[in-house]
Amino acid sequence: MSVILVTSLDPFCRQAACDSLRDRYPDAVTVLHDLLENGTVLRTIFRGERLVERAQTPLEHGCLSCTVRHDVVPTVRRLLDDGTADVVLGLPASVPAGTVVEAFERGPGPVPHIASVMLACSPANLEDQLWDAHTLFESGYSPTPEDHRRPGEFLVGELAYCDTLHCSGPAFAAAGSAAHSRGIRLAAEIAPHAAVVVPGKPGMPGRFDHSEALARSRPCSVRIPAASSNAPFRSTVLRAARPLHPGRFRLALAELAEGNCWLRGRIWLASSPASRIALCGAGPRIWLEDTGPWLADAMPAGAPSAGLGIDAALDWHEEHGDRGTVLAITGDEVDAEHGARLLRRCELTEAEMSRVPAPLPDPFGLPALP
Repeated sequence: MSVILVTSLDPFCRQAACDSLRDRYPDAVTVLHDLLENGTVLRTIFRGERLVERAQTPLEHGCLSCTVRHDVVPTVRRLLDDGTADVVLGLPASVPAGTVVEAFERGPGPVPHIASVMLACSPANLEDQLWDAHTLFESGYSPTPEDHRRPGEFLVGELAYCDTLHCSGPAFAAAGSAAHSRGIRLAAEIAPHAAVVVPGKPGMPGRFDHSEALARSRPCSVRIPAASSNAPFRSTVLRAARPLHPGRFRLALAELAEGNCWLRGRIWLASSPASRIALCGAGPRIWLEDTGPWLADAMPAGAPSAGLGIDAALDWHEEHGDRGTVLAITGDEVDAEHGARLLRRCELTEAEMSRVPAPLPDPFGLPALP
């Protein structure tokens, strides 16, 4: 069995993508799942344009992860057992594709071949969605009040993970409009690896590579286009070789992120020097995450091993190993020189390096590992 996953922020874009795939693959079975507000899963299955199944299943815990475990995965496995060759799987709005792939791999039975992971979105709305300060529930994208993710948080994760971007939208934001074209450029800057499919135009879905998808979407990962032609949007990488003073970095962080659509990377904080801290910002929301020790602390002294990831290998320092700060900023008013100056001011000075015997106080609430 070959499966194309369609992930989305709203069901309208998902439907447009599934309709497009049905036209391209008329023999495929299309499966759509929706989680309703009362915790009930609505499942519809089509063979071509013919509806062959429509069912509602109440869940004891009406959440998106339960929907995946108790209905999405079992339905695909049932179709697999029935000999179905190709499936277009339209996920409930705001369900990450990676959650479904992981559920397939962890569950019993054979793992279906994931041919493509497609993010269905409206380019004309993409920038506004990235800057939406409300939760997914507050903005109407999730039926679960406890879902405190922001739309931008979901979108940057899916853009990194997917291999294909399906661009659709309402009639007033049709292909060729200024808002649509701007959104296409923004998506291409965030996800240069993704194939772009526009209804009514030639274009094939990309090919899913699980290891590459994980590498792109892993916390601390930094990927930018090798050469960008997505003006007015551009990306730049900022680096700092010394630990950052947590107080100065906290003050500089808002200025670093101001006006930028996406901020991501890893930081070396003097308040948690043994921890590799992942930083990610989408629109108005910025969050930090302790991802564990640096690789250099877990390796014997000497040259790095061949098992290093791409990010660590490219930025390996003879003295500090993979320790260091690497940040990437994407936006339409990126000032690389100003960002570099801000980051340099955050680095510990020679005097601070010599007189700090223990980690500095932490304003972010992150644990300081021994």
